[in-house]
Amino acid sequence: MSCRLRGWVAVGFAFALTVCGLAAGPYRKIEAMIPMRDGVRLYTAVYVPEMPPAGGSPLLLERTPYSVGSYGATMGNYARGSAQFVQHGYAFAVQDVRGKFMSEGVYQNIRPNVLGPRMPFDIDETTDTYDTVDYLVKRVPGLSGRIGLMGISYPGFYAAMGGIRNHPAVRAISPQAPVGDWFKGDDFHHNGALFLQDAMEFMTWHDTPRLRPGPTAPPSFPFDRGGNAYRYYLGLGPNRNIDERIFRGQSRFWRDMMEHPNYDDYWQTRSLPIAMRDVKCAVLTVGGWYDAEDLYGALTVYQATERQNPGISNSLVMGPWYHGMWADPVGNKFHNVDFGSMTSMVYREEIEFPFFDAFLRGEGAPIPEARIFVTGANQWRTFTLWPPETRRETTLVIQARGGLRWDTPSPESAPQADEISIDPRNPVPYQGGVLNERSREYMLDDQRFAGARPDVLTYQTEPLERPITLAGPIEADLVVSTSGTDVDVVVKVIDVLPDETQRLVRAEVMRGKFRDSFQNPQPFVPDRPTRVRYWLPDVAHQWGRGHRLMVQVQNSWFPLVDRNPNVFLNINEAREGDFRPATFRLFHSPQHRSQLRVGVLPENSN
Repeated sequence: MSCRLRGWVAVGFAFALTVCGLAAGPYRKIEAMIPMRDGVRLYTAVYVPEMPPAGGSPLLLERTPYSVGSYGATMGNYARGSAQFVQHGYAFAVQDVRGKFMSEGVYQNIRPNVLGPRMPFDIDETTDTYDTVDYLVKRVPGLSGRIGLMGISYPGFYAAMGGIRNHPAVRAISPQAPVGDWFKGDDFHHNGALFLQDAMEFMTWHDTPRLRPGPTAPPSFPFDRGGNAYRYYLGLGPNRNIDERIFRGQSRFWRDMMEHPNYDDYWQTRSLPIAMRDVKCAVLTVGGWYDAEDLYGALTVYQATERQNPGISNSLVMGPWYHGMWADPVGNKFHNVDFGSMTSMVYREEIEFPFFDAFLRGEGAPIPEARIFVTGANQWRTFTLWPPETRRETTLVIQARGGLRWDTPSPESAPQADEISIDPRNPVPYQGGVLNERSREYMLDDQRFAGARPDVLTYQTEPLERPITLAGPIEADLVVSTSGTDVDVVVKVIDVLPDETQRLVRAEVMRGKFRDSFQNPQPFVPDRPTRVRYWLPDVAHQWGRGHRLMVQVQNSWFPLVDRNPNVFLNINEAREGDFRPATFRLFHSPQHRSQLRVGVLPENSN
């Protein structure tokens, strides 16, 4: 197969554009090394229809750290999203981001946002996207001059960054399960607590140093769980052991993460919600209620975009999906839960394609602010705002003797607290059975394994007389004490089915020392009642008639979350001798009321 090599000069740097007329279908592939403003060149594969529609092809661009997939003459899987994009003559482009695979430069995880170029060669993901788009609209024939950005997970982060101070040709972006904030709620930390298994295992293959650009990734750092992740991570010991035993000092990001245990400038400059300003294009953020990686990112990117960019088209879609499940062909079932319809197909054909088409081929059209799938009811709902304005805020109050009641404190005569012994040498697992790879099913799995342990507190309502739908965020507002000087608090909200299955709806951890500030952690005073308040990510779930609403409170979630030694210190520097048992109390008296603030959605409301 022959290719024509064309030379170009742009931005003062020489580079090559290879055009291959391929017989694999109605698209031709263009390979380009696109120069950025600092001279670094990024590998980009562009797929353009052989016969573009009148007026040219709109283009969908994805920027990825995971490889464009096919180099050279091979066409690869170039189409993105709905099949309707191909049917309507869209072009597609996929780019290796700076420092990955065939692109030049040095890679940085969640590269900091420079908040506008301060010097000619200040670069970040916004400038790399801008320079890429500028090249594409000027140099690739057959395009209409309108570009959309999309991507799932890490590519979702890059899609969102491309909307900040966006190039005029970028008319619409869709960050899908975007990496939002790696300290507060996505992937590697939740409320300051290290998501141990996710962080370590992702970095063993994603943060390996490379010698030069190339089409393959460097070898991963080896490790062996031996078929039992719980036992393996206990055996690794404290976090301080991991760099020496696994990364051998060669993972830059792992070292950085260990050196920044609090929410300092390192993390704040990498926070996507903070950065979502000066967005002038339409935005469609997509997430899944069962996304074990980036549920926080989808919700907070939508909220921050709405708050910081008044007047733009900004919409949210939340479906009953695990991470990226909306890209699957059908989407009718996850784990042992059937959703009663082909939810992924509904999304691609009825939401994703119409959104992009309105702004890339049309002149823009309003779409619903929020398309939300209510789990439990198996129903798509449309709202003019998320969280819904129609929800009624109320409280679920924890009672003595395992009770849970609506807006009613425990009586004065009832016991004032529940007490458990907690031991970091025997942490509560995040899921029942033998654990190996981090499961995505834990997001909706049966919690009876946890309720049977003596170090887990359980509270539940009476069977419901009518269905109840909770919508929006849930605030845990607890009064607790510990005999130590630090403690983790994990709150789980559960749907107890008539057959006694305890299906997890939402759970979240708070590292107790960050209860008042992520920047300035504070110790607990031993045995003093202390208020711990934090938000669990949003829900849209209906508890059916005869179901019960359950809350479990525990102090470990292993090896999903690293172990808290129950001692106030930098946990990343803790030694084995620092891990100590403690006594934990949860108070539920009229003076020390522990409760969850929730939003109840009236039935058939929008």
